[in-house]
Amino acid sequence: MTTRAKKEEVVPQAQSLNIYQKLHLAKQSMGKVIKNATNPHLKRNYADINSIIDTVEPILLDHGLLLMQPIQEDKVYTTIIDIESGEILESYLTLPPITDAQKLGGAVTYFRRYTLVSLLSLQAVDDDGHEASRAPKAKPSLDADKFAKAIKAIADGRYSVDELKATYSLTKEQEGQL
Repeated sequence: MTTRAKKEEVVPQAQSLNIYQKLHLAKQSMGKVIKNATNPHLKRNYADINSIIDTVEPILLDHGLLLMQPIQEDKVYTTIIDIESGEILESYLTLPPITDAQKLGGAVTYFRRYTLVSLLSLQAVDDDGHEASRAPKAKPSLDADKFAKAIKAIADGRYSVDELKATYSLTKEQEGQL
């Protein structure tokens, strides 16, 4: 009995992409993360961890990149692994010393979200933190001429006193004239 080995033509493969090249390609396919949750205290919309993962994980997997978010010691990691080469990119935050399990779980979720957003440089608005930490914008003031025009608009029924107070910073004298 004879056996013949089939000689296959070896086609040179294009050089494998490294993790950064794969991530670059993946990011070109990522859209904005859908804001699907509301912070009840600040009444701001934000993308929760599930929305972010739903947006990025299928694209990462399509490019041979595995997303993991383990907790090791007191750190929450976001790790992206190139399953072909084993290359790793990661980001982590250290958990604060929290003993309440529910608060700790909230911190873990929050840290998972922010390490992932940071590592991938996702287009996300920090609605539940950044906006609230900004100083409120000062209302513009009205000079005498603009105030007179506003009073006329109120008299004509085109504007209300409440709208004026909500929009402009009024002097005590101007408030007295209302």
